[in-house]
Parts: sequence; structure tokens; C-alpha cells
Amino acid sequence: MKNIGRMGIHYLQKLNAANVPKDLLEKGQNRVIEASLTLIRERAKLKGELLRALGGSVASASLLGIPLGHNSSFLQGPAFAPPRIREAIWCGSTNSTTEEGKELNDPRVLTDVGDVPVQEIRDCGVDDDRLMSIISESVKLVMEEDPLRPLVLGGDHSISFPAVRAVSEKLGGPVDILHFDAHPDIYHAFEGNKYSHASSFARIMEGGYARRLLQVGIRSITKEGREQGKRFGVEQFEMRTFSRDRQLLEKLKLGEGVKGVYISVDVDSLDPAFAPGVSHIEPGGLSFRDVLNILHNLQGNVVAADVVEFNPQRDTVDGMTAMVAAKLVRELTAKISK
Repeated sequence: MKNIGRMGIHYLQKLNAANVPKDLLEKGQNRVIEASLTLIRERAKLKGELLRALGGSVASASLLGIPLGHNSSFLQGPAFAPPRIREAIWCGSTNSTTEEGKELNDPRVLTDVGDVPVQEIRDCGVDDDRLMSIISESVKLVMEEDPLRPLVLGGDHSISFPAVRAVSEKLGGPVDILHFDAHPDIYHAFEGNKYSHASSFARIMEGGYARRLLQVGIRSITKEGREQGKRFGVEQFEMRTFSRDRQLLEKLKLGEGVKGVYISVDVDSLDPAFAPGVSHIEPGGLSFRDVLNILHNLQGNVVAADVVEFNPQRDTVDGMTAMVAAKLVRELTAKISK
């Protein structure tokens, strides 16, 4: 996967070495990018038209896959996650009703606009500055079709930055973020990469896209992680004090005075007993019910969400973590749709 993830860069270097005119490359890149955005735009438009014709929906979760793994500092398997999550959602081993009674087979509850073709875009030599803008634009295209609200399937955690940026810019102001993770992902530029999955929330806070950032499940945090947390006023809830913090976290009220609530769930926030299929295994995490209790009791207008860092290459043979990620998506769908 590491070699595949860098194929686009190597391909561009070969073309440059062959003295291919720069404007020829740029025109080709622009065509691929426009085709990619057109597919997302038209699928979102179709789903939006369908829901508006059906009526009765104020907000509907719409899946948008972002199969990106090259900004991971360890393993890049999360790039393969979106199709595995979709497969688990609809695998038939359970019914299509969420715990709160929402019916996923109802398009007014859940739709799907497909994936941003990340690898195909990178294969054209598009760099990460531009790729992040393409991801943001894709999220905005979903939001343009009322009542769709993006539920993003990662991918590594670097995708949260362009997703949150898009939501904030589209809604015209900051959001409150509820972030489940074993790590704070707030390094300034981990290993020199400003778009590292370990730096996504630094970019979000620098950009002013969030008013409050609550991080739950933290149990692998460095001195820099704590210093960055203080710098940005992040509310970090570490697992070593979770028994004390539980009552507060199960009564959260977010989003008042801002544009709503964004929820980001890194699957490694869960203890590996519940979700072994992640790149960074950190014992001592949240139980699945801990996460659901916080989500179910959250008061606030959830305008978008993501589920990230599921790595199918490390999952069990029976796809246990895929089912966990799928259930997270199902319950987030219920929280978004109304």
C-alpha cells in the first residue's frame, strides 16, 4: 500500500523527467479533478432531488467515502475502509433499524453519494494542498443539496481537516467538535507533514473552524499534545480520568451559538478488545457502549460527522471491526437525520 500511495508522485516525476510540458500536465489534472467533482455533484443532486420530492426530511445523512491513507504515519490500510464499512452496513447479519428506531432503508434517513477518487487524483500528480481542497469541495457539494448532511467515511484522520473546513465555510462560521480518539492528533506538523493524520486538529483550530473541541478517549498523548491542547483551549478527557468524567460526558450540550456540532470518531478510541482492526492499537480505551451513551445523550444539532482510521488489513477474519465501524455509522446516521 505504501508503494501504491506514492504512485502518483512517482508518475509525475517520471513525466517531468521526460520533459512533458507543465501546462499539458495541469490541463490533464484539471480534467480529472473536474470529472471527479462532477460525479459527486451529480450523485448528490440526484439524492437531494429524490428527498425533496419525498418530503418529510429536515436533515438526512449522506455517505461520502474518502479512501485516503497516505498521510498515516504507520500503516496506510485505512484507504481500503469505505467499501468494507458499506459492505458491513448492508451485510444482512442484522436488521436495518438503529437503536433509536431510525430505518436505514428509508432514503430520508440515509443516502450515499459514493467516493472521492483519491488514488486516481493522486495518480495524476496532484499534491496534498490541492487534494485537500478537492475533498473540501466534495463535502460542500453534498451540503449544497438540502437536506443532505455529510457523513464521511475515512480514510485516515487527515480527512477531518478538509471536511470540517468545508462544513464551517459552507455554514458561515465555526462549529463545536466532539472528537473520539486515543490520540489528540494536534501535533503542529508530525514528522514534517502538515497534513499528517496526527496534525489534523491543529489545522482545524488554526483555521478557526471550531469554537470548542472536546477530545474523548485520549490515552496516548505527548508533551506537545498537551501543550497544543492548552494553546488552542482544547478540552481533553483522558481515559485515566474517564470514570470521573463519565457523568459530564453523558450530558453534553453542544452547538449553541455556533453553526452546529461535528462529530469525529477515530475507531482506535475504542479499546482493541472491541475494535482490533486499527493501525495504532492502544489498550485501555472506551467500550462501544461508552461511545454510544455519549452519542445518544448528546444534545445539539449534528451537521456532519466522520468515522476514520478503520484498517481492514488488521481486522479479524470475520470482519469484527468493520461491523463496529458500520454500527458507528448507523448510530451517527440516526443522530444526524431528522
